[in-house]
This record gives sequence, structure tokens and C-alpha cells, in this order.
Amino acid sequence: MHNRKLYTIDTISEFHRISGLPKPQHPLISLVDYSLVEYQIEESEISWVQDLYFMGFKRDIQGKLHYGQGQYDFDEGLMCFIAPRQVVKMVISKYETKPSGYLLAFHPDFIWNTPLAKTINNYKFFGYDVNEALFLSEKEEETLIGLFKGIEKEYQSGIDQFTQSIIISQIEVILNYCERFYQRQFITRKKTNHQVLDKLEIILEDYFNENVMDKGLPTANFIAEQLNISTNYLGSLLKQLTGQTTQQHIHEKLIEKAKEKLSTTELSVSEIAYELGFEHSQSFNKLFKAKTDISPLEFRRSFN
Repeated sequence: MHNRKLYTIDTISEFHRISGLPKPQHPLISLVDYSLVEYQIEESEISWVQDLYFMGFKRDIQGKLHYGQGQYDFDEGLMCFIAPRQVVKMVISKYETKPSGYLLAFHPDFIWNTPLAKTINNYKFFGYDVNEALFLSEKEEETLIGLFKGIEKEYQSGIDQFTQSIIISQIEVILNYCERFYQRQFITRKKTNHQVLDKLEIILEDYFNENVMDKGLPTANFIAEQLNISTNYLGSLLKQLTGQTTQQHIHEKLIEKAKEKLSTTELSVSEIAYELGFEHSQSFNKLFKAKTDISPLEFRRSFN
């Protein structure tokens, strides 16, 4: 099997060089116009690990961009977010339409020792899988392009003691807009989102109908994998639609199954706890009472 080269991109300068761009005007941040990118490689594919944050949107991209377990389709003004130390693969087709769009790249050192360094991980879309990329309306795209251009204008006008703080405040505005747009996406794509809820119910029903005692309780990661979305995105979606976390949904289904077994079988509480994936019946009793305000035995007695 032929092993393709994995490039490492540790600096803004290295990214400019491999993209066929002039030297950057700032060592730690750059706004890239995709129409000017010409990857300086002979291969039809390029894979890299970058020590940079990427935020950008493309149209008519040359080939496909793979990130994580899926690929981005840039036909609809779609925006992507890539965190440092992630593997990215580009399948390049040099005969397709010239791409357009913008990419804001910045090194973690640019925000080091600032409040943003501590809060940037709170923006969960850097952790969202490819399936949950952000779709932008024309108006939203214009808003972000204006902010991107404002950052470019700031570092082009000369670097002084105010440059960093001004640009960081602009990055925070962009991130907050993207947070708003993601929340809008949860609302405007209600049909798709409610399909996720339907699938979640089926997954939990099937899981608890199978041999749970061998597998233990389902996790949020397991549910997200079955739905082919990221754990963070699933949590954000459920919180928006139902006000509950993934864990709360799992517990609701568990209590539903527990009530069914307590009211229709003669299994002991310990046996039911074991069948539902608990190693210790005390943990089951504690959860059941926390959710229902009565113990499993008290619930069973109410049927007698």
C-alpha cells in the first residue's frame, strides 16, 4: 500500500508557502483568498496536520476536503472550523472551477495568555464532525466577510500594541455570530432535527431491548456514533430542541424500561438493575429515586 506524505503546517508562513501564496503580512494570523491558492505539490491528494485554527468558507472548491470521518461539500456557502492538531486531507482536481471564498488562519500563540485562549474551546463547532458544518445565507456570509476583511485591514495597517487586542475582539465577534448562526440552523432545519430525535428514540429502544447487561449503559458517545454526528453537536441539538442533555434522554429511557420491568415481571430489583446495565443495584436505586422521587420497591408496591 502506498503511503502518502503527511505534511505538517506549524506556522502561517508554511501554510502560505504550501498554498503558493506570498509571504504573510503578519506572522501569526492571515486572511486567505481561496481564488489565489495554488497548492505547491505534485500529488492529487494532500494530507496535513496544522498547528493553526482555521475558519473559512469556500465555493467551487477544487476537489473534496476530508476532515475527521467525512467530507465537506462547499456548494452551498458552507463554513468549516478546524482546530489545531487535526488531520485534514484535500483531494485536488486542478481542472475544476476555480474556488472562491476566504479562510482566516491564526496560530494559537496569537491568542495565548488572553481570555479567548480560555474560552475558544467553549465554541463547540470546532469539535463538531463534518456532518454538522454551518450553512450560511447570503446575508450571513456578507456579515462574516465584512468581519474577516476588518481583521485583514487591521494587520495590514501596521502592527502596534493595540493590534492584537483589536483583532482578538473581532475574532470573538465572528465566533459569537457563528454561535448565533448555528443556533439558527437548529431552528430552521427542524424537520431534519426531529428526524434525529426519532432515530435517537429507536436507538435507545433497541439498545435496552438487547442484552444490556453485557454492554453496560449506553453513552453519549455511542448514541452520537449511531446517529453519525458528533457528541458535542448532539448535545447542542437536544438542548435546543428539548432542553435536556443526551444523558438525560438516556436516563429517561432507562427509567421507562425499569418501570416496565417493575410492573410486569417478578424480577428482583437487583436483577432488574443488572439487566439494565448496572453493576451495583445501589446505583440503580439512587438514579431511580432521583428521577421519580420514590424507590423501585415503592413503585412496585403501587401496582399491588
